[in-house]
Amino acid sequence: MSEDMQARDAVLAAPPFALDATEKNRLLGAALAELTLHHAANCPQYAGILAAQGRAAPVGIADVPFLPVRLFKELDLKSIPADAVFKTLTSSGTTGQVPSRIYLDQATAQAQSRALAAITTNFIGKDRRPMLIIDHPGVVRDRTSFSARGAGILGMMTYGRAHIYALNDEDMGLNLPAITEFAEKHAGKPIFAFGFTFMVWKYFLSALERAGITLDFPGSVLIHSGGWKKLEDEAVSNEQFKSVALERAGFDHVHNFYGMVEQVGSVFMECDHGRLHAPGFADVIIRDPLDWQPLGLGQEGIIQVVSAIPLSYPGHSLLTEDRGVLTGEDDCPCGRMGRTFRVLGRIPAAEMRGCSDTHTAQAA
Repeated sequence: MSEDMQARDAVLAAPPFALDATEKNRLLGAALAELTLHHAANCPQYAGILAAQGRAAPVGIADVPFLPVRLFKELDLKSIPADAVFKTLTSSGTTGQVPSRIYLDQATAQAQSRALAAITTNFIGKDRRPMLIIDHPGVVRDRTSFSARGAGILGMMTYGRAHIYALNDEDMGLNLPAITEFAEKHAGKPIFAFGFTFMVWKYFLSALERAGITLDFPGSVLIHSGGWKKLEDEAVSNEQFKSVALERAGFDHVHNFYGMVEQVGSVFMECDHGRLHAPGFADVIIRDPLDWQPLGLGQEGIIQVVSAIPLSYPGHSLLTEDRGVLTGEDDCPCGRMGRTFRVLGRIPAAEMRGCSDTHTAQAA
């Protein structure tokens, strides 16, 4: 990158969970200030928003101006010319809802890939395991314009090998021939599985239970995300989800993660102690919905996410539509540095949005 992005380069190059609070505030704060100036100079709509707010360059992480994540459904926000767009990502949404549109250039796409690799391998190791994709192949057919699901699957496929899809295109039923062959070939060995939460529960784990099938994959890792609202409606807890995943498939390590297409690459992974972790190049701030001031540990508020990754669009500081609470900083028993938090659910009256909530619409 150019010399005015030195702090961004430095924080992206650091190991994902090695920066303590002091060093992270210094590096990430400087990187976010660089990005704020960069987007103000290259995205007219963003510059107009800052001007209307009378905002100057930020001096710390909590001072970075934030955009409501919903704004990406209403405006085409990008800091690159049209001919530099390498890939366009779209969020999932309810029927008739306009999705978010996120425009990536090659530099941002590469930064996202490297960041996701650093986080994922920190949790599953660097050895590529046989991979079970708990979805159907149709979701990744168009490789130039992805849904959040498709982007998530393709991103995670890099960390596995001998991939198979566990579900059929037509009816989301179990692809039993492929699963049986995979299970016979890799029985008794640790594998890597990935899928979106509600789909993993409804179309894989519950289907295995109904069919009386138990897979023998001891020591395996399952990473999943999205769709918790539907599980809450069915009274399925995180603990129950993990218990069934262990019983039916031998998934000893089950890691949920919090993330969104508007900041792909900046995923907040759940460790074995049940905490969601902010990596060094990203952070989470919990804000009071009455005065938007940052809140301390244990205080419920609205989740803001910041990231040093977005260079092609002004998505480096976003106010989400989710509620959360900070659970610690640099003190998790797993040994990873950084803030940890829990997601408590959607803001009341906020429209549904999620990677796995509209699987039927995204199947084509």
